[in-house]
Amino acid sequence: MELRTAALDPAVDALLDTIPCAARRPRTVEDLPGGLTNRNLKVTNADGCCVVRIPAAGPDLLGINRDHEHANSVAAATAGVGAPVLHYRPGAGLTVGFLPGRTLTDADLHDPDVLRRVAAACRQLHAGPRFANDFDMFVAQARYRRIVAEHGFRLPPRYDEFAPLVARLRKALGPRVTVPCNNDLLAANLLDDGERVRIIDYEYSGNNDPCFELGNIWSEATLPLPLLDVLVTAYYGRRRPAQVARARLFGLLSRYGWTLWASIQDGSSPLDFDFWSWGMEKYDRAVAEFDGPDLEHLLAAARESD
Repeated sequence: MELRTAALDPAVDALLDTIPCAARRPRTVEDLPGGLTNRNLKVTNADGCCVVRIPAAGPDLLGINRDHEHANSVAAATAGVGAPVLHYRPGAGLTVGFLPGRTLTDADLHDPDVLRRVAAACRQLHAGPRFANDFDMFVAQARYRRIVAEHGFRLPPRYDEFAPLVARLRKALGPRVTVPCNNDLLAANLLDDGERVRIIDYEYSGNNDPCFELGNIWSEATLPLPLLDVLVTAYYGRRRPAQVARARLFGLLSRYGWTLWASIQDGSSPLDFDFWSWGMEKYDRAVAEFDGPDLEHLLAAARESD
């Protein structure tokens, strides 16, 4: 008898039968937690383990390009920091090799030693092959804002009031040199085996400023400011105050942009998840920084040379 710890409908079961590394029976199938735009299934059989990523149902308003995700996942694997890509079928999903290691948590990222391994993984990814596309949160945020308006999705109070400040951020953060970035480094997308960190999930990947990657890590894990300095110093190999300022501004931009991602998901996703509260936690922190005493200093520091 085949063992399953995931509830599979016939269509998913039939899909697994068509994926070479997942097809062999008997097999066990486990749901992996954390996917908000994919269903992630760990499949184990006599051929080994793989992870089948199946796009979530519902309207695709987020603009995720699955061909780019596939190409960039291959590039990340070539760089030695991503999982090997085993199978890809447009519309049906991506299958990657299962990587050993522990999925990190926000609490783990408060450990400077873990942060240094994360910085090393980012350097490795950023030094790898260029990705198939670019990612710019200024562009993404503007597109998300149009979608929110077109569909009448919820918008938090004062949101558009900060548009002039976002324009100033854009000016202070240019010109930008881009490298291949994941752009969505939640702790859950980082696997740590105790010696090195690997990076998974390339839905929002694209060539971007490395300080966006660092600032987004810091922001997503709600780390204290001294740990942003640890992360940036570990990445660059020495203290870089201007890059810390840039990373902090990119962290602010990411919170402002992902707020609209949450609004779109709140209004369109079939998943049973409180996207609105998730986004408002980010937005409240963004407002505190927009209104706070440090913004002018950060805008000036980001333009300095170090």
